[in-house]
Amino acid sequence: MADKVLSKARITFIDSVTEPVIKQLLDDLLEDQVLNDEETESVMEENSTKTKQARCLIDMVRKKGRKASEKMIARVQERDPGLYDKLGLDPRQPAKMTPSSPQLSQQEVRQVSSVLIPSTSDFKEGILQRKGCEIYPPMDKSGRKRLALLINNVEFDDESMLRRGAVKDEENIERLLRDLGYDVEMDEAVKAFSKREEHLLSDSVFVVMMSHGELGAIMGVHYKEVDPKPDVFPITNIFTHLNTDNCKALVNKPKVILIQACRGGNNGFVWVSDAVAGPSHDLELESDSIKREHNEKDFISLLSCTPDTKSYRDPKMGTFFIQHIMETFNTYACDDHIEELFRKVMVRFEDLKMGKGRQMPTKDRATLTKHFYLFPGL
Repeated sequence: MADKVLSKARITFIDSVTEPVIKQLLDDLLEDQVLNDEETESVMEENSTKTKQARCLIDMVRKKGRKASEKMIARVQERDPGLYDKLGLDPRQPAKMTPSSPQLSQQEVRQVSSVLIPSTSDFKEGILQRKGCEIYPPMDKSGRKRLALLINNVEFDDESMLRRGAVKDEENIERLLRDLGYDVEMDEAVKAFSKREEHLLSDSVFVVMMSHGELGAIMGVHYKEVDPKPDVFPITNIFTHLNTDNCKALVNKPKVILIQACRGGNNGFVWVSDAVAGPSHDLELESDSIKREHNEKDFISLLSCTPDTKSYRDPKMGTFFIQHIMETFNTYACDDHIEELFRKVMVRFEDLKMGKGRQMPTKDRATLTKHFYLFPGL
């Protein structure tokens, strides 16, 4: 149904249509008797910005049903073929798949960007208006102080553990975090990082750890398997140091954890064929001076592989995990929230032809209660 097709394209239309095209569409739809004089005038006169005009126009038409929506789709194709293609508006054609992105719809598929694409002010304004209570509130860039902790173990006391290509990972992820507006600190203890006063002026935080690993832990540079107390850092310590009890400055703010490390020695793939609440009395407690918060809340982590499996690294280009994070965030962070970005990273690992089907990233301990948009550049 054309009205459903139009509904699916709504957000992209609002963000992408230009003001001249809006005016042309209003004239066209008036001529087609989809809109009357009063309706066309209200779109322009009662909405002060292009975003509001676009939202009003598409909502007005799609609510009129299939025939009205079909006429608008035809007019968009006539007036702006590029926009028509971007929106995937043809109601007769299913969304196309590409071999490299088997689960991305036609609207999602873009040419991979090597630099971070900034969000537009209109997009940010639209998201805040439509989903204000459903997203983590972004702080104004002028008074914001975002911090990110980056730990990358490359050389180890045991020379055989050298992580060739890991320096490339560090360069890539540091550039991405700085482009996203985070001041990057390296080789700081997580506990000390959690005490930084700058978190009071931040709306979010990133922690990135890259090393060798085992299930539940990251290996330090002094790690030796024969040691009675090997140099390992339990991953759960990240959540402990940044939780509500230990880091008050980050309460109700998203905390994003990225971990590139093996979690065991198994392969992460198989060959297949087509044949195959607390106690009730708690609710009665009242207090005028304090309020309860969940101790571990507003976290989301993406680990480079599933439990007990290996994570792979190219000796020159770095890990597949960091490569795909870079590609995905550069291309889609301008208009996707963090959980959708993580999903797109995971989808990229389904490209078996590129040899990347041997591992699968995993979301863990996800306790975000709202959508977290990075709004790069803003």
